[in-house]
Amino acid sequence: MHPIRDPAPDPAPANRVSAFGKALCRDCAAALRGAEPRCPKCGSRRLVRHDELHDLAIGHIDCDAFYATVEKRDRPELVSRPLIIGGDRRGVVAACCYVARMAGVRSAMPIWQALEACPDAVVLPPDMAKYKTVGRQARELMRTFTPLVEPLSIDEAFLDLSGVEERLSISPAQALVELVRRFEQQLGITASVGLSYNKLFAKIASDLEKPRGFSVVGRGQALDFLAPKPVSILWGVGPVLQRKLQSEGIRTVGDLRGWSEIDLVRRHGKMGRLLYRFARGQDDRRIEPESVSKSISAETTFDWDTADRAALKDALRPLAETVERRLKAAGLQGRSVVLKLKTADFQLLTRSRRVDPPASVAELIWQTGCEMLDAEADGRLIRLIGIGCTDLLDPETEPEPGLFDGVGDAEARLPPG
Repeated sequence: MHPIRDPAPDPAPANRVSAFGKALCRDCAAALRGAEPRCPKCGSRRLVRHDELHDLAIGHIDCDAFYATVEKRDRPELVSRPLIIGGDRRGVVAACCYVARMAGVRSAMPIWQALEACPDAVVLPPDMAKYKTVGRQARELMRTFTPLVEPLSIDEAFLDLSGVEERLSISPAQALVELVRRFEQQLGITASVGLSYNKLFAKIASDLEKPRGFSVVGRGQALDFLAPKPVSILWGVGPVLQRKLQSEGIRTVGDLRGWSEIDLVRRHGKMGRLLYRFARGQDDRRIEPESVSKSISAETTFDWDTADRAALKDALRPLAETVERRLKAAGLQGRSVVLKLKTADFQLLTRSRRVDPPASVAELIWQTGCEMLDAEADGRLIRLIGIGCTDLLDPETEPEPGLFDGVGDAEARLPPG
């Protein structure tokens, strides 16, 4: 199958380039117009350059080794030591610092195995109440720049900064630098930044250069940037879907572009349409600010009705992952998992099951949903499927299962710091 040629995303507007230049100091947020090797304002060499730097407004903030960083902030004697956050030797690694990662320690690894890889590591139990407090403080700082903040978990969030230039006379890129600087000065934590024109690329960019990274993916480079990357880089492509795509000969995003939208939808339903768009750098998802909810759920309507039990279970998995992200963003767990089905004749079925311990990870939510689905998948055609958690609780001091898994002339106008 030959690749289908698609036009690149719309070219970036150039209205801000003349005003701000194409470079930015990552230490003082000064906008630079030339090719200086150092910032003329503060002398820093930590500069970021990009042709679309000041024309992009969607940011993703991801705190670096968040739990470990908070603990090292409060225990200076651990600053240079490898640090593992987790339970006793029979537990698993909830998080670890970069020093421990260099020794081979990874999240969800058994503690005993982590200590074999890094015998000098210090192991501390999680202090979720403290981490939540710092996470809330970080979100409060974000909201001083924009009300459009969408938390994904306790330590990461999307921001829509499209209105910051009008209000503060700085570009979104400068706002992100200033925000991260306040994280370091006021909260004692560091974060990496992704800046782009949509959520897909902002999230991808924040992972490119950690820790203390600042990466930009613009419209002009989007297609070339994605083409050689594995399909797992795309939102919603977990291990199960990745294996399914690989069985179809789709390993890279470039391979994915060789498929028509019709064929992808036939094989993967609504997700196929998203894959088609994401592979072409298109993502129209908006920043959704958090709100209080009595339940947290996600659902999808199929493009055609199906009674295939395996297909229904495959559709549940990305929905469970969405529920996990929303639970983490709210700092909540669910005592009950709810399965929602709508049949071809529009009959609505809901089934609920109590879980112990409370659910906050996709795997438990998905498995519970599949068990309920097995009792309901009796050959009836299904047009909609959903899953969620109710009877929510805030586990203040309990470790969450989800753990496994200064600005130029405008400085005086900045929100109080």
